[in-house]
Amino acid sequence: MSTTSLLAGVRVLDFGRYIAGPYCAALLAGLGAEVIRIERIDGGEDRYLLPLADGADGGALFLQVNQGKRGMTLDLRAAGAREVVRRLAANADVVVANLPGPSLEALGLDYPSLSAIRADIVLTTVSAYGSGPGPWSGRPGFDGVGQVMSGAAYMSGGPELPVKSYVPWVDFLTASLAALGTLAALVDRSRTGTGRHVEGSLLASALTVGNSTLIEEAVTEVGRVATHNRAQVAAPADVFATRDGWIIVQVVGAGLFRRWARLVERADLIDEGRFATDAQRGKHRDELCEIMAAWCSSRTSEEALAALAGAGVPGAPVLSPAETLIHPQVAALGLLAPTSYPGIDAAIPTAGFPVRLGFEDVGAARRAPRLGEHTDEILREVGFDAAEIATLRRDGVV
Repeated sequence: MSTTSLLAGVRVLDFGRYIAGPYCAALLAGLGAEVIRIERIDGGEDRYLLPLADGADGGALFLQVNQGKRGMTLDLRAAGAREVVRRLAANADVVVANLPGPSLEALGLDYPSLSAIRADIVLTTVSAYGSGPGPWSGRPGFDGVGQVMSGAAYMSGGPELPVKSYVPWVDFLTASLAALGTLAALVDRSRTGTGRHVEGSLLASALTVGNSTLIEEAVTEVGRVATHNRAQVAAPADVFATRDGWIIVQVVGAGLFRRWARLVERADLIDEGRFATDAQRGKHRDELCEIMAAWCSSRTSEEALAALAGAGVPGAPVLSPAETLIHPQVAALGLLAPTSYPGIDAAIPTAGFPVRLGFEDVGAARRAPRLGEHTDEILREVGFDAAEIATLRRDGVV
């Protein structure tokens, strides 16, 4: 097996920050693109989030979303930076930047400026609320704004307190969709020779995930409120306590409901009219979940999950991060590959490319870069000689 080369020959400049831009570029790196991470001379704030060891210049988030890249530093506001950007862009196929529109223009990273350097370049940008018309266009935002504005946080937790997910799913979804759009633009470019501007936004991504709930509300005005982990459109579906932990059980559809009813020795429920459909079972969810809760309470998590698996009913344990790291299914699939990073003694369990592509190994072949690790190397590749590089360093440009 060989490392994937699906995007071999594609060069990506990553001016991203935090997650949505950098992880988009990391996905392209996982498919074989050459990705150059460009950051401030002192390192961006995202480099140091979730620090892992004293003296190490990479935190947990940075090491994940910048794997597979080379790295260089550049002060984009320095007098000589425009020429560096020009040479980099002239040798690039894709530029990724999740910066506000005015910042893109000020730094010469907007599409008109980049396409003047290379006509077939693809620019991929991500914003919080989208560009163009709209009273909130241009406002800054992180993952949480997508969660709260899409209705997702309102429908999580309970009526007394909306709950934002701890993991930044909106950021990672936006990065994935931006990478998909970038791939589509590259396919189109191979046919037409034309570049384009690919745009994603946190709000658009979150609305996509929550769209069915919004459709239901628009049509039926049902006015749903949160019920913690308990599903509302099918049952039983909730997180249940066992003798030694918690498990999730999700019964959706008539076939699963029949299997579940037989498993908990309540086959009499199968022919009851009030449980005939998912919608009706959702309305009577409390009664069905009480039956499931009682069944789980007399069993260990292992016993309950074995019985559920035997009956073909979906269930899984609620794991802590420490438990996730050692779960046998995670280990068997090699989903978290141990990697190393200078200054960190422990192995770093890094999630690689999340999709398998047949016979090829897909994923990053290199760790995330140290701050400025490949600056001189990259500058030489785009035509700067030793004297020019020395001048750029003297003037604080790189």
